[in-house]
Amino acid sequence: MRYIRYLILAVIAVCLITVALANREMVTLNVLPEQTSLLLGFNSSITLPLFLVILGGVVVGLLLGFVWEWLREHKHRAEAARQRREKEKLAREVTRIRHEKPGTSDDVLALLEDDRKAS
Repeated sequence: MRYIRYLILAVIAVCLITVALANREMVTLNVLPEQTSLLLGFNSSITLPLFLVILGGVVVGLLLGFVWEWLREHKHRAEAARQRREKEKLAREVTRIRHEKPGTSDDVLALLEDDRKAS
């Protein structure tokens, strides 16, 4: 299984390197459209290779997807935490009850012990 994972990672790496080599041209990214930047008097632009823009878009998309999924699963995590707290509360209650009445045991075991004494 480890070799399959390495093979998949190698294929992804080759694809990323191929995209990077095929898209080395420089492109200019503007923060605002030209008319808006003239109106505001603020013009910020950066010149990057195209493959960095592509890979940056993929990374931003993955991060947004992870955050979206984390927010979507909040109700499941909250329910699991509630159930964990309830389980711990019940375990403490069982422990407390066992220590309150140390002479009593499980009803089924008590019945079995009564049968042994009767025999």
